[in-house]
Amino acid sequence: MASMSATFVILLITISFSVSATLSASVIDDLKSLKPPQDFNSTIMKNCLQNPSLRYCSTSSPMDLDEIFKSTIVASHLCNESKNSNCIESFPKVDLRSRPNIAPLYLSFTFFWKYCPLSILSIDLSNASLKSNFPIDVLHCTQIQSLDMSHNELYGDVPIENFSALTNLTVLNLSYNHFSESKISDTLFFKKFNSSSFLHSGLIPDHKKFRIKAIVLLIGFPIFVILKVCCLWWLCFRRPDFLPRMFRRKHRFTPATLKAATNGFSRHNLMGKSASVDIYKGTLRDGTDVRIEVYSSESHPQVIEECKVLVQLCHKNLANLLGWCDNRKLRAIVTEWMEGENLESWLLGSSFTPWNYRLRILMGVVEGMCYIQEQWPEVGYDLRTSSIMLCNYSLDPKISRFKVGNQSSSSRRMYKFGVFLLEMMVNRRPQEEFERGEAGFIEYIRMHYPGNLEQLIDPKMELTQNTVDQAKQAISLGLMCTEVSSNRQPSLEQVFDIVSRAYQSCRVLASHHNHYHRRFHAERGKGHRRVQSR
Repeated sequence: MASMSATFVILLITISFSVSATLSASVIDDLKSLKPPQDFNSTIMKNCLQNPSLRYCSTSSPMDLDEIFKSTIVASHLCNESKNSNCIESFPKVDLRSRPNIAPLYLSFTFFWKYCPLSILSIDLSNASLKSNFPIDVLHCTQIQSLDMSHNELYGDVPIENFSALTNLTVLNLSYNHFSESKISDTLFFKKFNSSSFLHSGLIPDHKKFRIKAIVLLIGFPIFVILKVCCLWWLCFRRPDFLPRMFRRKHRFTPATLKAATNGFSRHNLMGKSASVDIYKGTLRDGTDVRIEVYSSESHPQVIEECKVLVQLCHKNLANLLGWCDNRKLRAIVTEWMEGENLESWLLGSSFTPWNYRLRILMGVVEGMCYIQEQWPEVGYDLRTSSIMLCNYSLDPKISRFKVGNQSSSSRRMYKFGVFLLEMMVNRRPQEEFERGEAGFIEYIRMHYPGNLEQLIDPKMELTQNTVDQAKQAISLGLMCTEVSSNRQPSLEQVFDIVSRAYQSCRVLASHHNHYHRRFHAERGKGHRRVQSR
């Protein structure tokens, strides 16, 4: 009791200066306004002589009288806030539980905790909404017997080594906080208290939560792996178009990709239909418009082997094959979509098909034939007006039908070219208009050439005096190509030279070309767009 009396000498001094003035002044106001009395230094020295164990007496550094005085002011206010019965004689407890408005303020007064009164035996800061690391300044009160900091939001590490100085501590409650997990259960500090001191504090591993995490991991991870594998399988084997281009199988399309491109093979996307093939227009995920030919498995079993060769063809006058689909449920080939019409539709439907445009188309077809003969002699092609596609207003021709492994001779190919050329000149369909087909068609032309040329040549060409000789030469070339049994049949190289000279000569007539060009586009703007056909 003597030590306690000595401890409170300073408190009595403080009370004489502050409480006598006003009991309602805040601790902040008092810290700003109150000054130490003149004999404060001598009082401190006297206290140290009577009780050297006082904290401000045992410090190794010179005394900071200003800090000591401030600590007495805080002590006076804190004693009253803690509802101690007689603060003049005793300050046994710090009780700020459920006081979130002032608890952080008193914890911020480091100088008070540095000179913590020796009479304090209990500190209760529970349920004070503290959100910080462990307030380590509290541990300067090494004489305390009870410390309760439960039901806060404290986090970080607990300074276990600092607790070693609290030899009198018998009651500790750090429950319901968010401290970092540590091996506190292995320390002597933990064994001094029971587990109820650390419930849901975060210091001790929560075995229930651990079991839940383990169960979630054991069940959730396999499910995650399965979902991941399913997702990868779906991307790789059903919708590879969602993958980066480098990870896709080149030229391979899946049924799901083509189904998505055609809106489920809807009627709206169906462009043509026959006994063995359905033709759809589709749009791939990257925005590319494509032509999709869907075959029955019986009618086109060798389509895939042919596609593996045809995808390698690369020429401006050959239709570009993009790939294929080889599936039990779907067998299809995918080519570029060409806006426009085929040559047969253009010749029949357009009212203005001048010679120079036909010659331009013929030049492109011959260039495509030369490429195939030089680079891919094993690839055959169907050379009919219905199989030559014209791209938009440019009328760039593209051969669109091929056959891999075609063993037709060069003589047979020249014959087919001759029939094709004559068909372009007279605009008649050999199979539909002549009883004997191609033979009757050729006989009809020989009957009227060269004597009845006006009746023979398609009047929509509107030949001029400068181009009529080229038209005659074209018909003559066509007839020579159909003479399979004679030695008059030219080679493809000779045909290329003849057509190339005629084309270059026709380009010299630029003024006529511009006139026809304007007239042709005006006529085409009034017409209708025809659907591609195979």
